Amino acid sequence: MTKLKLRPVAIDTYKENVAYLHRGCTFYRSEGFQALSKIEIHKEEDGQPVIAVLNIVDDADITAPGELGISEQVFEQLDLPPGTPVTVKHATPPASLDAVHDKINGEALDYAQYLKIAQDIVENRYSKIEIAAFLVGCAETGFERDEVLHLTRAMVETGDRLEWGEALVADKHCIGGIPGNRTTMLIVPIVAAHGMLMPKTSSRAITSPAGTADTMEVLANVDLLPDALHAIVQKERGCLAWGGTARLAPVDDILIAVERPLSMDSPGQMVASILSKKVAAGSTRLLIDIPLGPTAKVRSHQEALRLRKLFEYVGDRIGLELEVVITNGSQPIGRGIGPVLETRDVMQVLERRPDAPMDLREKALQLAGRIIEFDADVRGGEGYQIARDILDSGRALAKMEAIIEAQGKNLHPPSLGRLHHVITAPDSAMVAAIDNLQMASIARLAGAPLDKGAGVDLHKKSGEHVEAGEPLYTIYAAFPANYEFALDAARQNSGYTLREAHE
Repeated sequence: MTKLKLRPVAIDTYKENVAYLHRGCTFYRSEGFQALSKIEIHKEEDGQPVIAVLNIVDDADITAPGELGISEQVFEQLDLPPGTPVTVKHATPPASLDAVHDKINGEALDYAQYLKIAQDIVENRYSKIEIAAFLVGCAETGFERDEVLHLTRAMVETGDRLEWGEALVADKHCIGGIPGNRTTMLIVPIVAAHGMLMPKTSSRAITSPAGTADTMEVLANVDLLPDALHAIVQKERGCLAWGGTARLAPVDDILIAVERPLSMDSPGQMVASILSKKVAAGSTRLLIDIPLGPTAKVRSHQEALRLRKLFEYVGDRIGLELEVVITNGSQPIGRGIGPVLETRDVMQVLERRPDAPMDLREKALQLAGRIIEFDADVRGGEGYQIARDILDSGRALAKMEAIIEAQGKNLHPPSLGRLHHVITAPDSAMVAAIDNLQMASIARLAGAPLDKGAGVDLHKKSGEHVEAGEPLYTIYAAFPANYEFALDAARQNSGYTLREAHE
């Protein structure tokens, strides 16, 4: 059996195993390998192989004949020194692809099929093209509610689970779609200061300009290993971390890596993603926020009720006690859209600044109050007052500062993008509406969330009067190409609906 010597290639292939073979390699010709085919890399003849997608190169500076180049992710999985001989074989197509084809054809899948798909994805047996086919099949044909349950269980089963040793472990999640809705970064320190356990692990943004993990990363390290996570939570009663490091429902992170460029977020997939992460994170009580509005993800009350019933159905069967609240999603919450700007809003609220966005403060207090009422010692209706007292006394700020220090304070936080442009009102009018989707799109085009200093800073909200030439919002970007994309989008559609005051 021919062996090839390992050669690390310094390329981050972002949650996809990739290997590189020189076109002039005799092994390439004799075995009939093709670009984008999948191969098995064997450390030992009888050991578990690492699966990778093959790329063919013509540059010996990348990989020479007789070598197998491997991306950073593969190098970590193999854990072998450069130059180690390995055996390479054609990979057997994953048997679970038959189930994917069934799903594309509109058939409902059972738990065993979803579990096998999840196992094959975790073991890198799927290429990103095959994962995209699975996601599109699910989005186009939809899920029966039992399928969402099956997928949720399969995602939990194929990852690790955190245990906290306490009966009440609180959590909160918003389904997204509302720019600037950074309530979690206020709720966690309030609830933790109350004494309840709230270890918040979050995904990064999929289709939005910022997620909780993206925004918290402006202030502190969010890539925490399980042991460090436990130590921080035991001490501070809370954290704000990225869930990917802890390998909680890792299938979800792989799916998100494909969903993000496709801008996909189907309801069934979303419910499975959220609830699998919560169960894996050890949560026992969960508050789900479903914003409702004309440009939110959920646009009708009937749709919100259907989604609430699906959350409740799956949650009840996986042992997760949850409460779903339907909130106002008619416009962005707060003023900032993008990690740095949203961090500013959060800290203004925690610092009780007079210029803090009051809508962000009020929504965070309402939700924190509901979570505090999970505490058996708190009577119904008292949670809001307790949350407000914790915030106004400075205890929430002190707790947030303690969590930041415990996770590792960011000593060189990113700054706002150096390129900026003000979008102004063409006439004197009232702001009648703000389009959530358009504002999120402009912020993403500007570079958020990957460029943390990019985004949109709102100067006017719905119901406010604006004079001709007065600023509506400012766009921030770091790179000229992103800046121009965002400006073009804003010029075509500002995202603001203005009406004369007498209308």
